[in-house]
Amino acid sequence: MEATPTPPGKELDQAHRRRRLFMIVFWGTVFGAAAIGNTMTARIDADRYDIHVATWQIAVNEFSSVLVSLLMLPFLLRACDRWPLHADTWRRYLPLYFAGSLAWCVGHVVGMDLLRLLGYTLGGAHYDPGSLGLQFVYEYLKDIRTFFTIVAVGHMVEWFGRHVKGEASLLDIPDEGPPVEPVDRPERFLVRKLGRDFLVATADVEWAQASGNYVNLRVRGRDYPLRTTLAALEAKLDPTVFVRAHRSYVVQLAQVTSIEPLDAGEARLHMADGTVLPCSRRYRESLRATAAGAEPLAARA
Repeated sequence: MEATPTPPGKELDQAHRRRRLFMIVFWGTVFGAAAIGNTMTARIDADRYDIHVATWQIAVNEFSSVLVSLLMLPFLLRACDRWPLHADTWRRYLPLYFAGSLAWCVGHVVGMDLLRLLGYTLGGAHYDPGSLGLQFVYEYLKDIRTFFTIVAVGHMVEWFGRHVKGEASLLDIPDEGPPVEPVDRPERFLVRKLGRDFLVATADVEWAQASGNYVNLRVRGRDYPLRTTLAALEAKLDPTVFVRAHRSYVVQLAQVTSIEPLDAGEARLHMADGTVLPCSRRYRESLRATAAGAEPLAARA
């Protein structure tokens, strides 16, 4: 069993959590305002057309829909993190989102019908949803717009957050002249931040942390997301300089000041900036061997 990662330099993770909280508060405000507005207009319409319905029944109908949507919102935001729609992935993932919109509608209809049934029962009234098939079609025509609006806004917020924070990419071969570096063993990363490009030397990367569909490159107290997998990045880095310490971390040996042994063969890595990273039992001996200048155990296996 691997050690539980100790969050290093939580800057990017905290920024992601802030964006997630913003999304929940934003949609909570939007849905809540819509429910209040719909309740008021439905009350006005009922009075105008002499429809006998209590205001509390209208409110139950509107707020039950909002509550179910908000309960499902974190799962949709998590799906956006898990299956991001990029230029090279949207064709593969878009069918998943359409399937997700159907699941969203089913959950929405079932959830709000149950809440309405409960609310009407407590109010001493009878709730009749009518034809479930017709209700599903009616709600899906609305839910698919809501679903993909949430997806679009979520991706836009995440893109803007990465754009402000800075997003790294492997340095491409220049248009003119010889390549600055071999692409297979990059010496630099290109960081784009607020419309400007910066070169980050590979030697300045203190560690890399897997984070969903990205790998966060830690450079002088800042995290730059690189859209790749940790295994793919590790294969491009010099194995005598960068060593896997955990399933979620690759560290630069020169940045490791000490290795603190723990029970069950695990360890903690104390980094030069004071951060403590986990080292799992699986990679501990290989890291120690590489640090001592010996051939890594994985290479001899």
